[in-house]
Amino acid sequence: MRTKTREPQTLGGSGTLERMARILAARNIDPAAAAVADEPEPYSPLDALRASMPPRYRDAVADHPQVLAWCREVAAQAVAPGVGARRQVCTGPSLLMAGVVGAGKTHQAYGAVRALVGAGVGVRWRATTAADLYAELRPRAGVDSERELAAVARVPLLILDDLGAAKASEWTEEITYRLVNRRYNHELPTLITSNLRIGDLRAYVGDRVASRLTQMTTRVEFDLVDRRRTRAAA
Repeated sequence: MRTKTREPQTLGGSGTLERMARILAARNIDPAAAAVADEPEPYSPLDALRASMPPRYRDAVADHPQVLAWCREVAAQAVAPGVGARRQVCTGPSLLMAGVVGAGKTHQAYGAVRALVGAGVGVRWRATTAADLYAELRPRAGVDSERELAAVARVPLLILDDLGAAKASEWTEEITYRLVNRRYNHELPTLITSNLRIGDLRAYVGDRVASRLTQMTTRVEFDLVDRRRTRAAA
């Protein structure tokens, strides 16, 4: 007994297209409109960046002259990995932004990342507070602290927020040194904020870290105004 075989049908065959047209017509769907609906919505790099940011800083704008100058310098050093590829942040200077709580330092840091992406520069970045970083790196079962520290230390652009806010110890000083030293040696751009005066930061981070920060960063002193309280009062 011979078995009847069916010819394979391709998705683009005329019979398949006719059946699809009949199904759409039965459902009162315009085939042209259905084709348009299948096209993906445009998703810009700024959209992707905005989705990855904390809601409070998704629309942050950098407007401090020294922060904008830093953005231009980092963008100028961005490198395209290949012909026609988007330029990527690889190396560059760092910023140390110091001022009272609420002066707008964190806002400027996130705004700087947005400014780079808006200028067409690709940025692989990470943001953490110093206190959160220490908490994540504390030795505990099931966590590879060394691997986590290496990941933070080598990310092309790092926001290290609130340096000096966590309780200091020999262990936190050592972690800070290893992080800063790695980024110092590889010239990786780092945006550091601190509520401490720059002159007081040395006592917190230690001489080794302070020496490297002096060499790798442009120091920016913010006005002694708590902008959060000013806006709330207004």
